[in-house]
Amino acid sequence: MVSQKTTVVNKSGLHLRPAAELSKLAAKMSSHITIIAGEKRVNPKSVLVLMSAGLVKGTEIEIVCEGENEEEDLRNLVEAIEGGFGEETD
Repeated sequence: MVSQKTTVVNKSGLHLRPAAELSKLAAKMSSHITIIAGEKRVNPKSVLVLMSAGLVKGTEIEIVCEGENEEEDLRNLVEAIEGGFGEETD
């Protein structure tokens, strides 16, 4: 199991489009993935569950991956979130 903390950088947080992008990326991964934000623990492979977490800009999250490709999956998820999914981050 590996984990890393990062911060949501999208100006509008993880609204539908970036949440869908993150969910699509996570769904391709073989690892069991959990995103932790405060008391909330969500499975990012479901866009509806991910959106229900209400992740706004500046929210610190922890991504936990467990599985055969956990390190690579974690790296790809962190890069995607920190990259803002091609949206404004300021």
